Amino acid sequence: MKVLFLSIGGFESINSHDQYPDLLREFIKNNHEVYVVCSTEKRFNQNTKLVEEGNSHVLHVRIGNITKSNFLEKGISTIMISYLYKIAIKKYFNDVKFDLILYTTPPISLFKIIKHLKYKYNAFTYLILKDIFPQNAVDLGILNNNFITKIIYKYFRTIEEKLYRISDKIGVMSDANKKYILKNNSYINNDKVEICPNCVDPILINLSIDDRVKIRKKYDLPLDKKIFVYGGNLGKPQDIKFVLKCIKNSTSISNAFFWIIGDGTDYQLVRDYIDYYQPSNLKLTKRLNKNEFDYIIASCDVGLIFLDYRFTIPNFPSRMLAYMQAGLPILSCTDRNTDIGDIICNNNFGWKCYSNDIYGFTNLIRYIVDLNLEEYINNSRLHIMDYTSDKCYNIIYNSYIKKR
Repeated sequence: MKVLFLSIGGFESINSHDQYPDLLREFIKNNHEVYVVCSTEKRFNQNTKLVEEGNSHVLHVRIGNITKSNFLEKGISTIMISYLYKIAIKKYFNDVKFDLILYTTPPISLFKIIKHLKYKYNAFTYLILKDIFPQNAVDLGILNNNFITKIIYKYFRTIEEKLYRISDKIGVMSDANKKYILKNNSYINNDKVEICPNCVDPILINLSIDDRVKIRKKYDLPLDKKIFVYGGNLGKPQDIKFVLKCIKNSTSISNAFFWIIGDGTDYQLVRDYIDYYQPSNLKLTKRLNKNEFDYIIASCDVGLIFLDYRFTIPNFPSRMLAYMQAGLPILSCTDRNTDIGDIICNNNFGWKCYSNDIYGFTNLIRYIVDLNLEEYINNSRLHIMDYTSDKCYNIIYNSYIKKR
């Protein structure tokens, strides 16, 4: 079988330890040919290139700038992606007949190329649904009720519906995601949606006491406190202002320390908070490469997940898997619509509270610092096996077989 994976983002290598390379390697392990089409923005000064290794073929397509660019440039670049991908695929993969096309959200800018390839090759199309766009932008007030943004929303929503219709199967991250999609898109048949969660090829990280101490000393972290670590995007979806209020309200808990690792549009909010208040319970570190991040967080005690309380869509952050690989219990502080907190609590590898309740968060921190975490650690390591790449491969492949 020849598999095409389309992504509007970059794709470092088929051998990277990340959810999509991990999943695609499962296809290769099962003797399928994998083709990847991803982007490289022009600000990196790299031309379109094809990297081939064994049964993998990764095509990096030069596109316009869609990040760190102004609104006009980003808009034009986004519109052009499908056209540029079509030209590149024709040039490099013209003789390849694709059997399965995989793509992740938000792939709205890829709708035209997906439609073209689906009908050209009679291919099976599988949407790996991670972000429910444009509703997530509405929830955060990015798309509000003024006339222009209503038009923009309607346009994006129309493309979203077309994408759902053209997808032979939609893989969602959890039961809450499935219920949301079916409830808000009545034209979708129940059997078209299945749970295909975030996945990883687990590398279980178990540090010695000496290694934990070395890492904490290297990053100037306390040796005698429980460290609560947040790693990932620092932006609107995380409601960084609320996060900082929670940390400030936890200052009196002397044996709790917070470590934020990441970058994003609201990074400066954290930097400014630290510069102004000089908190004794918080350290900020710029985003690290994934391999380094996955390793060093094992020196911490609890992983943190934050989601803005305004979300009506059930997000399911993939960062959870990095924490579980490191054997960290997880404290989930989110809206009421996601079920990630329920999954964490029901499987006893963490706790949940809501992201409009500063005192609920603080009370949990005060409770956790006095706990023996051994049982939570063991359960975290145990349940990472619910999210392995081979399981997701089998879900996708079985759906493909049933339809062919």
